[in-house]
Amino acid sequence: MERDGGPRVPEQRAPAVPGDFGELRFSVLGPVRAWRGGEPVPPGSPQQRALLAALLLRDGHTATAGELIDALWGDDPPSQALAAVRTYASRLRKMLSSGVLVTEAGGYAVRNRPDLLDLNVAQELAREAEKARAAGDRNQARELLNKSLDLWEGETLASVPGPYAETQRARLEEWRLQLTETRLDLDLEVGCHAEAVSEMTVLTAAHPLRERLRELLMLALYRSGRQAEALAVYADTRRLLAEELGVDPRPELARLQRRILQADAELARPVEQPAPPATFTRPAQLPATVPDFTGRVSFVRELGKRLSTVEGSVMAVSALAGIGGVGKTTLAVHVAHAARTYFPDGQLYVDLQGAGTRAAEPENVLGSFLRALGTPDTAIPDSLDDRSALYRSTLDGRRILVLLDNARDAAQVRPLLPGTEGCAALVTSRVRMVDLAGAHLVDLDVMSPEEALQLFTRIVGEERVTAEREAALDVVAACGFLPLAIRIAASRLAARRTWTVSVLAAKLADERRRLDELQAGDLAVKATFELGYGALDPAQARAFRLLGLADGPDLSLAAAAAILDLPLHDAEDLLESLVDTSLLESAAPGRYRYHDLVRLYARACAERDEQPPSEREAALSRLLDFYLATAASVFALERPGDRLVDHLEPTTYPGLSFTDRHDAQDWLYAEANCLLAFVRQCADTPTLRRAVDLLWAALDLGESGANSKDYEASARVVLEAARVRGDAWAEGRALMTLANVHSVAGRFDQAEEEAAAAMRRAATTGDVPPGCWAPNVRGIIALYQHRHADGERHLTMAIDNFRGDGDLPGEASALCNLSRIRLAAGRTDSAIALARQGIDIYDALGHTFRGANGRYALGLALAQGGQLSDAAERLDEALAVFRDSRQRLWEGMALFRLAEIDISARKMAQAASNAEMALTVLRDIGGEWRRGNVLTVLGRALSGIGQTGRAQVCWQEALSIYEALGSPEASEVRALLRPMAAA
Repeated sequence: MERDGGPRVPEQRAPAVPGDFGELRFSVLGPVRAWRGGEPVPPGSPQQRALLAALLLRDGHTATAGELIDALWGDDPPSQALAAVRTYASRLRKMLSSGVLVTEAGGYAVRNRPDLLDLNVAQELAREAEKARAAGDRNQARELLNKSLDLWEGETLASVPGPYAETQRARLEEWRLQLTETRLDLDLEVGCHAEAVSEMTVLTAAHPLRERLRELLMLALYRSGRQAEALAVYADTRRLLAEELGVDPRPELARLQRRILQADAELARPVEQPAPPATFTRPAQLPATVPDFTGRVSFVRELGKRLSTVEGSVMAVSALAGIGGVGKTTLAVHVAHAARTYFPDGQLYVDLQGAGTRAAEPENVLGSFLRALGTPDTAIPDSLDDRSALYRSTLDGRRILVLLDNARDAAQVRPLLPGTEGCAALVTSRVRMVDLAGAHLVDLDVMSPEEALQLFTRIVGEERVTAEREAALDVVAACGFLPLAIRIAASRLAARRTWTVSVLAAKLADERRRLDELQAGDLAVKATFELGYGALDPAQARAFRLLGLADGPDLSLAAAAAILDLPLHDAEDLLESLVDTSLLESAAPGRYRYHDLVRLYARACAERDEQPPSEREAALSRLLDFYLATAASVFALERPGDRLVDHLEPTTYPGLSFTDRHDAQDWLYAEANCLLAFVRQCADTPTLRRAVDLLWAALDLGESGANSKDYEASARVVLEAARVRGDAWAEGRALMTLANVHSVAGRFDQAEEEAAAAMRRAATTGDVPPGCWAPNVRGIIALYQHRHADGERHLTMAIDNFRGDGDLPGEASALCNLSRIRLAAGRTDSAIALARQGIDIYDALGHTFRGANGRYALGLALAQGGQLSDAAERLDEALAVFRDSRQRLWEGMALFRLAEIDISARKMAQAASNAEMALTVLRDIGGEWRRGNVLTVLGRALSGIGQTGRAQVCWQEALSIYEALGSPEASEVRALLRPMAAA
């Protein structure tokens, strides 16, 4: 075996196979089986399977009768062994295709294409993986090894008797384990350490004396920020080796322990030039470069030189500064396209919206970048620092160009810089980034008169400009020599063949008197916008004004149609015509956005020209209706029969409707940023109540973890607005959304406070939904806080209120929650009955997602009742739905509960695996109390597989969490730690 390149099985080559044997496939990596054309071929008795296995593993070579007798019976064959071998061979020949089992030289051989035996396929994949790793493509090597390992279906040669099978089984299982070690090694090299801990924990339990696995586990834990656990693995290993073998750990393991003790920074880094993760894609996000790019020769040369020489040097950062409309983005995009060949691993782009009132948050940008690089949502942490660290790790060893357009300041940019050699960043901003360390600063001024005239000529046409050169110079001068202004003016002229250049010059001269309070450089842009706006027809002008009113990074076509009150196709034609004028940008198919300065101008035009003024409010009202109606449709599809949608504020403009729940979810998450920004915009308006309802209908955004922070910020804004307005109705609903946010985050005291306040407001206003939802939430919080009598009271009230409203899903939810209260009080039979009652309601309504919540509750009750197998089945069913619904919190909690059941069933290795996965899924969601629960269970599982040192570390961390929260669970953990302290 060769550890460096991956383990190998000695190669054997079969003789060439003549003819076609009808695709007769065989497997030995699991039970010995055969298929012909996809249909299974019965392999016969155990001894017959043993004979077939012995022939298959000779890879086409002949085995004599004596060798086969030894293979089947060893030193103690039966008296009629030879006759038995002939009988087995005869039966196999009848079952297999003609010519597959041949007799020659007094023996037998199986002649078939090598690629029709799973072992040969696995060997070939392993060889290709070794080549890929040697070539530095760790991503490909991992993928190939995973394919090889996936060919196993249980134990090799399962249930095949005989000494030969026993020997081959041991050999191939050892090879399988070495392949796994190599694949895990690659996992660590590419930074997938957190995801690998679960599998490593199971493997070290199954192979406790295998030091290489222990070494990999230590490294994975250390890179996951779990240094104490990594050291505990070493202590456990040292104790076990001394007790079982009387030896010390091998030098490599001891050396790793010392480096961890010293917090060796090199250990935290993947190897040099790691391969991309398995799902890595090469992003190509650069916007299209303009075909008529003009001038800027010195800047193009300067920036291009820096980018072309970045390989092998420190990361290059070039920051372009200049006033709005000066052509920063156009120049940066042009240079970036020219430099693409120097960045073969891709190019990232983002508009940071720095000149607007709501600049893009770096953590949101990092989330988009990580997804574009192939990182799954479940692996993206929530905090800015963690996302930035993962982003730098993902880019390490790759050559990526990052274009950060329209930045607000250096603070916004810093977390988005790659940070490694071979990568480069281009930054554009209206401010000079003198505080961006190491950046090459470029100040971009307006064009020279010659460049400006050249750009104008390329757009308008040389013939028209040559005929009126002086007028053309007047036009570009009136545009302030700003590229954006020149492009808009020239586009207008190019589209109007009856205009002369002199006509355009005269119009510009008149309109420059209409400048407002913008900065000097921006005044020229404003004048140009006035020119472009004035050339629009009435329908275009109205669309231009109204589409700029809504907050949010962009607009979908459907949302724009709502603002304009137009059919979808008519709206699309109108928007595309605005794109043609350069006043609107097409961000992606079906999505549109304004340049930030153009948006400000569009809003100013709306305030000035939209008559009557109520048209502005009507446009925003239609958009709010559209969002609310569509979110309500998503909510109703996810929760059939839920009465909340009947209590939402009425809408007059329709929304989208869906038949597929995945399409509905896709819409909700795609619109999340726009929807939440619009909620905040509407908070301080008479449409506050609809804004609150929109937030409530979109509650999945707060529960999934993907948009929790924005959702919470929006909830706080609408709550404050409701209090300022003295609107108790809106306040009660806003309190309810915030209570949900706190509950999901594990902030139970705050959740209880908000839910209690929501109940008080509901009692005053008579508003039904908070009167139902608030006691339901308070009941589950009481469960978490061990206030079972309070929980019983709250949930009984919730059940009565839901029933009074005819809300069957709400009733089912409260019944399942009451089941958990009864379970905590020791009333297991009642808990099971209540959970089943809730599930019956959910199933009758076709309630997939909430039905999973019911199965979760039933699983807990069945587990406490000792029905562990049924409990695990219910939780597995729930887990599949939670994953499909993108509900990370509930996915993590289902894994946690499965770990508890595994412990009860004494399946400690599986328990450790599930608990580790729960810890990974719940990273940055669910709060510290839930993390403490998972760590406690993980410690129990680790203790059960002999990893007591790691268990102690988990319990100590859990104890710190519980003590900080003042949670009663602290006493349980102290009891777990007490024997260890005594020892």
